[in-house]
Amino acid sequence: MVYTYILFSGGPMKRILLSALILLIAVTGLFAQGQGQGDDRIVIGVSFSDFATERWPNEAALFTKLGQENGVQVIVQVANQDPKLQNDQIENMVLQGADVIVVIAQDGDAAATAAEAAAREGVPVIAYDRLVKTDKIAAYLSFDNVEVGRAQARGVLKVKDRGRFVLLGGSPTDNNAILFRKGQMEVLQPYIDKGQIEIVADQWVENWDPANALKIMENILTATDNKIDAVVASNDGTALGALQALKAQGLAGKVPISGQDATLAGCKSIVEGELTMTVFKDIRKLTPLAFELALALAKGEDIRQKYPEIKDYDLADLTLDESFRGKKVPCYFLPVVEVDKTNVYEEVIKSGFQPYDEVYRDIPEDQRPPRP
Repeated sequence: MVYTYILFSGGPMKRILLSALILLIAVTGLFAQGQGQGDDRIVIGVSFSDFATERWPNEAALFTKLGQENGVQVIVQVANQDPKLQNDQIENMVLQGADVIVVIAQDGDAAATAAEAAAREGVPVIAYDRLVKTDKIAAYLSFDNVEVGRAQARGVLKVKDRGRFVLLGGSPTDNNAILFRKGQMEVLQPYIDKGQIEIVADQWVENWDPANALKIMENILTATDNKIDAVVASNDGTALGALQALKAQGLAGKVPISGQDATLAGCKSIVEGELTMTVFKDIRKLTPLAFELALALAKGEDIRQKYPEIKDYDLADLTLDESFRGKKVPCYFLPVVEVDKTNVYEEVIKSGFQPYDEVYRDIPEDQRPPRP
């Protein structure tokens, strides 16, 4: 069977492709379960928080593809943003005979319970791009999330370094959102201390939902009488939701706003002059690395020896919660790239991460860069 690493965008085609992908993964998962008895192949479980975020279906497809190519059973399950369901699914993966489980946590605190239970059964858990808050995980694989926040603040400050700023954080249950905010404030605080910047609103967006971001921004604009100068948003989805509210008030392209993930919609908005910047995290490197780590753990290999990039971090520093002080977690962090209109072509388009034709679809041909 041939699998394609699809970067989903919006519209009816997204819904068709996504429905097909979910069906494909469901069938694959059932096949893996059915073949579990008497089959000595390695079994890797992958527990996704949701498929609402653009990137997760892509990574599910890639995990499945890597399993097919390497003779590994991959069981993918999606929790639909329900922490309890996710824990039940993780427990079920242990019962199905998973050798390793990769977890994209909906709630890093809640998922710790399931991760600890899996560890007691001898099943290692890899926290994938979202921290599971326990020192019982085998590894935490992600990007430099504090640097993501720094890049977001820097990107906005390049355009506007004084005035009334809005902070739009991610889901309060996602530890990454806390780390992004830490990085943002490291850059913004000196400007606040000097009186150059005033934070007029500081909100968190439940489930990273663009619709929630839209409502929040509408309320902020009403409360401030549209008197805002910049928005530090924590990913492309929330930024684009907020941009809808800014557009309605004629402020799109006038108020700088940050994003993250270099999504198709985000990159398209950048070249159209609305979204100011995004942070490119090359997830094409993250999924294969997670698969390799899972394979090594399943074989009983020493991942620290095999991957010298893995370093121990204190959970207190990763969560900004001192109650975790002294508990260590093996971490592997990949670098990130700050992207705006000046380098989106070089960093994102030429590398093949997003398609040229889609990103520049609404840009006149004589204003586009050359086709890669």
